[in-house]
Amino acid sequence: MVRTEPVHSTPEERAAVGRQARASVPRSAHAELPLDGDRPDPVALLQSQSESRVPELVPIRHGRMASSPFAFFRGAALGMAADLARTPVSGLTVQACGDAHLLNFGLYASPERRLVFDVNDFDETLPGPWEWDVKRLAASIAVAGRERGFSGPERARAVLDTVGQYRSAMREFAGMRTLDVWYAKLEAEDIVRRLQASARGADQKRRVRRREEDIAKAATRTNLQAAGKLTRLVDGQPRFVRQPPVLERLDDLLPDDQRHRLENGLADLVASYAESLLPERRSLLRQFQVADLARKVVGVGSVGTRCWILLLVGRDAQDPLILQAKEAQPSVLERFGSPSEHKNAGERVVTGQRLMQASSDIFLGWDHTTGIDGERRDFYIRQLRDGKGSFDITQMVPEGLAAYGRFCGWTLARGHARSGDRIALAAYLGSSDVFDRAILQFSETYADQTERDHAALLAAIKEDRLSALAGV
Repeated sequence: MVRTEPVHSTPEERAAVGRQARASVPRSAHAELPLDGDRPDPVALLQSQSESRVPELVPIRHGRMASSPFAFFRGAALGMAADLARTPVSGLTVQACGDAHLLNFGLYASPERRLVFDVNDFDETLPGPWEWDVKRLAASIAVAGRERGFSGPERARAVLDTVGQYRSAMREFAGMRTLDVWYAKLEAEDIVRRLQASARGADQKRRVRRREEDIAKAATRTNLQAAGKLTRLVDGQPRFVRQPPVLERLDDLLPDDQRHRLENGLADLVASYAESLLPERRSLLRQFQVADLARKVVGVGSVGTRCWILLLVGRDAQDPLILQAKEAQPSVLERFGSPSEHKNAGERVVTGQRLMQASSDIFLGWDHTTGIDGERRDFYIRQLRDGKGSFDITQMVPEGLAAYGRFCGWTLARGHARSGDRIALAAYLGSSDVFDRAILQFSETYADQTERDHAALLAAIKEDRLSALAGV
């Protein structure tokens, strides 16, 4: 598979590449999902990931994934990558997110302090087939729709709207100047305007007001808000508040000698990772000093990887900055494609994020450190919260899920258009809904498989083959 970076070809030549790809991989072929007897056991894949994770946290991961088929889907990026590796691909590649399910999109504050909607999780990012991201996004909508009790036609509308928006957005980007594509973004105000324009009737208008409230709430989720929730003053000094097992201070995790070594290692990480930042941001970071450290459990699929939060203070205790240092392991896509060109997995994450996102956190960077076990591990670092917010899919009605899917579809297309050949991709997708309907069939088939895989996880837990801690 070759990376398609459109440098010296004319638009007509690039479009011809996309149309020619249809001959070898028709758009209707994307409905296929080979599930033969050689398919890897989903439980065994989970167990293989546990080997490199913090042992006492792995049961939390299993417990979270066991709570529902959608929760299982969120944590099973490796299993889906194994399945996607068996599906047909056009040969056109992009910087893939690698885990583009609908909850990995959301709001955050740009460096210009405006709320933007974008992809916000890049643990699995890697150059790869654009189709894999589209299929994971569509399947997540089908699985979430089932969880909400939506009918087949209601789920179909949401999937078709999502994929149709991806296709039409790619056609839009194909006709744009290169810099205009790079600067394109979806701001919170754009979301509100689009929702208001399509709202019909009192119920829909009430739902739009709730989305406006969600956006306003996201704007308050800053470092100050995080510090107010996660810290308190102890003898005049800010300290993290224990919330075991989700948030544990190092004092409670380790004996003094190991704690001191880890504290020194993480403090060194903050100092050395600054070299991955732009010079002016490096200077800004140096105006803060580390005040406290804690381990935090985050997400579903990431549970068990090492994640530290670091409380820094600037002028005084009322001037906080909370950074998250999250372990970066090899992308799940690397098992089924080319290895990353980056020796540091944290750099892989940051590079992919900067390629796909319209605006990235000013403190986003990477480095590595050696743990108390003597193992060298890669990390990427960013602010814990900076205007971060998401929409609650558990409260969505069918029309809301379709609208949210359209935002995700547009955003994913923009991310792919920044790194791949948007003209070839648009020509491959075409103007009809052939591709959309193929992905609809794929998404429902994959939702069936996800329910079976979730049942297999529950059976493994019941038979004590896997340990699980529920409700955490």
